Amino acid sequence: MSVARLALAAGMLMTCSVAGAAQYAIIVAGLGGVEQYEQRFREQAETIAQAARKSSEDAANVVVLTGNDARRDALRREMLELGKRMNENDAVTIVLIGHGSFDGDQYRFNVPGPDLTGGELGRMFDQLPARQQLIVNTSSASGAVVEQWRRPQRVIVAATKSGGERTATRFAQHWAQAVSTDAADVNKDDIVTAAEAFEYANREVVAAFKADVALATEHARMEGEQTERFAVARLGTAGIGSSDPEVNALFAQRGTIERDLDAVKQRKPSLSEDEYYDTLEGVLVKLALLQRQIDAKQAMPQ
Repeated sequence: MSVARLALAAGMLMTCSVAGAAQYAIIVAGLGGVEQYEQRFREQAETIAQAARKSSEDAANVVVLTGNDARRDALRREMLELGKRMNENDAVTIVLIGHGSFDGDQYRFNVPGPDLTGGELGRMFDQLPARQQLIVNTSSASGAVVEQWRRPQRVIVAATKSGGERTATRFAQHWAQAVSTDAADVNKDDIVTAAEAFEYANREVVAAFKADVALATEHARMEGEQTERFAVARLGTAGIGSSDPEVNALFAQRGTIERDLDAVKQRKPSLSEDEYYDTLEGVLVKLALLQRQIDAKQAMPQ
């Protein structure tokens, strides 16, 4: 087997592994303090939510809390309800947009009413059945909770390197751009992974400070393994969902094949290298042929 074939198969597998699971998302825009921030946070939340809906088989799997609705009790209730629909094989992305604070001991995410502490948020995340979790905390001082929230199979993105970086951040703006355009899609497969979105947003934040000839007040970080396994945006025909029942049926078939792809990955330790990549190639061919059907169907005039 050629090195090129190995690399191609491995790369495609990494991108698709979580795509086969049910996708859930919770986006929270906290207090802005002033109207400028309030509006900005709402717009960013909706942009990220739109991308999440396109990546999910069911728009009801995406919850957005903004303004007065982003209260502690509301978030706890929504997470509990969403958790009832999940199983351990599913994936969930949680995005926090807003202001955070750190007093040297406790991180707090600013929401209407009592703030949410890092400990409270962490317990909510731990109670979700989905094992695959991507937590994107774009708030100021967000780096303070990275170690506290670290868990196996969880990827954490923080807009700051520590709780000491307390200035309002720019990271959410560029994360929203990463999931809503093709700018972050490095390999042009119409899927933006968490790794691609992070690299893009981090790069744009650095560039923005340089353009302003200003000292950077935030340094983003990402913790966790296999960050490529999270698809945070599906562009073009890679998106899930259509008004055409036949296309939706094809999407359902694609989900089944993607789950087969994940099953192959799980069997890798028990297979020889040739057996593994031969099996993998067979599933990838099926996926490519099905995607060709989806592309052709979507290209037809309605």
